Amino acid sequence: MHRILIADDNDANRELLEAYLINIDCELETAIDGQDTLEKIEAFKPDLVLLDVMMPKLSGFEVCRQIKDNPETSRIMVLMVTALNELGDIERAVTSGTDDFLSKPVNRVELTKRVENMLKLKGTEDELERLRKYIEEMENRAGG
Repeated sequence: MHRILIADDNDANRELLEAYLINIDCELETAIDGQDTLEKIEAFKPDLVLLDVMMPKLSGFEVCRQIKDNPETSRIMVLMVTALNELGDIERAVTSGTDDFLSKPVNRVELTKRVENMLKLKGTEDELERLRKYIEEMENRAGG
């Protein structure tokens, strides 16, 4: 089962995103700021993080950069959910490593479709990685 972490400092936003994702077969966890998000990632090991940009302690940009720079977490999908929609903000999100972004106010249908697609992509990437490791192991056995 997939795991999704919702990171937003606003209670209403977290609750709304949780309600929108109710029909997706997944485990949900929430985080209330940037530091909490990084701690929850370590403990919960999500497949996907819905990440608000404007959060206390660490911005979503900084959290995303840390996720993507860490080999242990770099394969976690990040969907930035933000009220920011200036071109510079979008470029900053991409530069920080986000896999996709969604503007607030969030449309339920758009959110669920993007989440479903990102989880499918994550599943495919995980399977490719598993097969890559298997092939590498077989080559090592044959060569050794």
